Amino acid sequence: MKPTILFIMHMPPPVHGAAMMGKYIHDSRVINDTFECHYINLALAKDINDIGKGGIGKLIVYLRKQIQIARAVRKIKPQLCYLTANTKGGAFYKDCCTLFLLKCLRQKIAVHFHNKGVKSREDRRPDKWLYKLFFKNIRIILLAPPLYNDIRKFAEPKQIAYCPNGIPQSTPLNFAEKNNSRFKLLFLSNMLKAKGVWDLIDALNIVKNDGYSFHCDCIGKWSDITESEFRQRVKEKNLEEYIQAHGAKYGEEKDVFLNRTDTFILPTHDECFPLTLLEAMEQSLPCISTNEGGIPGIIEEGKTGFIVEKHSPQQLAEKIEYLIDHPMICAEMGKAGKEKFQREFTLEKFENRMKDILKECIASYKK
Repeated sequence: MKPTILFIMHMPPPVHGAAMMGKYIHDSRVINDTFECHYINLALAKDINDIGKGGIGKLIVYLRKQIQIARAVRKIKPQLCYLTANTKGGAFYKDCCTLFLLKCLRQKIAVHFHNKGVKSREDRRPDKWLYKLFFKNIRIILLAPPLYNDIRKFAEPKQIAYCPNGIPQSTPLNFAEKNNSRFKLLFLSNMLKAKGVWDLIDALNIVKNDGYSFHCDCIGKWSDITESEFRQRVKEKNLEEYIQAHGAKYGEEKDVFLNRTDTFILPTHDECFPLTLLEAMEQSLPCISTNEGGIPGIIEEGKTGFIVEKHSPQQLAEKIEYLIDHPMICAEMGKAGKEKFQREFTLEKFENRMKDILKECIASYKK
């Protein structure tokens, strides 16, 4: 008889990393064949711009979901409850209530974190008290070993399992050959200040002033950076001929940009394990990103790309100029990134890692 797991997690919409991984779990034949799976979608927001906002409507939906969770636990009697949780702020308080409900129902719990922020609030009241209660007697799934430092004060290493994300391998498409007259760069993420969009523009201004020829495409849904703000900043730097924003793109439309790009850039300020880096590596692109979250576990410095410090347009510009000046090294880094993706970051690898971790979590509670 298969063990029963109640998955309480985020699924699209809106589209973001945690929601996409929730969808992959929900759709996974490997996981559904191994366990008797039941799913409750925790998502309250319908759009990326709606995340973090309150309202009576959301409160009502949230309370209904808590009732749904309690009823599901009583009905199916799961061997494990899997919960994706936030680490700070109002979202953490909301997820605290869900976790404490599960504890009151005497459930065995595995919490999967797709973000970080505990360390920034670990000495504040009431957060430090809540964290002590939250992390007690649960199993924890993190995306990469560097992220353990964020929760070190409240969680012991024996509670932790590591499961890097993975993504489906795309179907090869017959795109036109790259036009190598200008070096092509790509930024792919939601258009948020925290993704380092303004740092990217400042860096590209340096590269332009140093006399380099390039073009940068920016793909992503407009969020706390609006299209008009973006265009104004580009105009101020005289970068209209060098940078173009296209809004959100999905599926084959997105793949067209990945296919015709030379280098991928994500100068993010706050990240755990960006799926866009995996998408870029699958397309044999060298990646430039920041020393943030689990990114050092994705990019091998000097081998599959470069890691720069946050808020450092000058460092970013230097790495871009290096790759423009060294096209053979650029191609070699892209090839190495593709190989690393196939070894570590396919959806199949993720599914099997998750399956083994969930089995181990259930077994550990039986000891």
